Amino acid sequence: MKVAAEHGITRVILDSISDGVFTVDTGWRITYFNRAAEKITGVSREEAVGRFCWEVFRASICERECALKQTLETGCPVMNKAVHIVNACGKKVPISISTGILRDEHQQVIGGVETFRDLSLVEELRRELRGRHTFADIISRNHRMQQIFSLLPDIAESDSTVLIEGPTGSGKELLARAIHNLSPRRDKPLVAVNCAALPDTLLESELFGYEAGAFTDARKSKPGRFALAQGGTLFLDEIGDISPALQVKLLRVLQEKEFEPLGAVRPVKADVRILAATNKDLAELVEKGLFRRDLYYRINVIKVTLPPLSERKEDIPLLVEHFIDRLNILRGKAIDGISEEALALLWQHDFPGNIRELENIIEHAFILCKGGLIKPEHLPAYLKPAESSSGHGIKTLAEMEARMIYEALVRNRGKRSLAAKELGIDKTTLWRKIKKYGLKVPGS
Repeated sequence: MKVAAEHGITRVILDSISDGVFTVDTGWRITYFNRAAEKITGVSREEAVGRFCWEVFRASICERECALKQTLETGCPVMNKAVHIVNACGKKVPISISTGILRDEHQQVIGGVETFRDLSLVEELRRELRGRHTFADIISRNHRMQQIFSLLPDIAESDSTVLIEGPTGSGKELLARAIHNLSPRRDKPLVAVNCAALPDTLLESELFGYEAGAFTDARKSKPGRFALAQGGTLFLDEIGDISPALQVKLLRVLQEKEFEPLGAVRPVKADVRILAATNKDLAELVEKGLFRRDLYYRINVIKVTLPPLSERKEDIPLLVEHFIDRLNILRGKAIDGISEEALALLWQHDFPGNIRELENIIEHAFILCKGGLIKPEHLPAYLKPAESSSGHGIKTLAEMEARMIYEALVRNRGKRSLAAKELGIDKTTLWRKIKKYGLKVPGS
């Protein structure tokens, strides 16, 4: 009677908690399923008990990395592992799981127990926070990028020429697309051409097109990029690489709003907005006589300068999460995220290839990571730090966070409310973290 009463009390307790709890025997059949487990999975206790656990949960780790199996084989519990399950309605539910071994009074293994917590609310809050840092498909919480976000609607609304400067891989074309998609020309074409990818003669015909018979192989007329972009936007990438001769012809188009296809006898009106981009310092090229001053002033009506990823490292977690979500869809995988150790390695890297390099790194990790979290061993070898006798450098995420907070305080001259707003956190949270890391607030 006493044992039965104890079992009854245990069941009442387990049914009163918000975490899901289930147990399995050594044959992997479910022997207990609490009320929270029913709510999270959408499967009733009567349906679950007696079935194999993978039939009920259909989790992202069931096939390859079953946490409960790992615990029963090694004797080591798993704590707060983030995974996904598929509930009875076919909806993907994010959960965190912890596991343990069940033994009888003789210490013989009779099965395992797993608790799991629904992270749907946490995921929803993360999506809301990510939404605050996303503008027209550009993701950033960096203060300089946020300033660009605030200007983009006004830049897009005008019809002025825009010069986008920034290092290779920093997202210049993505910014150009955002400007076009926010502009009154959004329903017309956005046509892009890489000026550095073609020799001068080919680039001229690509831009302006040609008439049949203009040269030996011109059997029929071909419209150029200006004609294809009529009414819309033409994006001239790497404009700093065009030759002086072509600079003259491009200047005429910008001045006269018309162009002449090769072999044509009359000019064609150009109703096209120009967005130009370069990874070079055009002002410096002008001073060196390598770029026409008058053309520079024509394209530099509005200038937007994108910072390199090394100057906006607070964006790395957001970008990594974005790339993981996108690759999960494209590859049909269920990678849950990135480990703190792997993220710390990314934070320490200088990213000469900027966002494009980060995307390639995550794509590399997707090939090696079969499920769960991306770990250091899944990252390219060049990210592994060499042994250093000095022992200096950022080692943990805590150190990264402390540095990020301190830099935000410096930028905002010690004003905590402005720093908290920039970081996307509450003022009380900022105060708590300043105290936790022992940071000296500038100006205090």
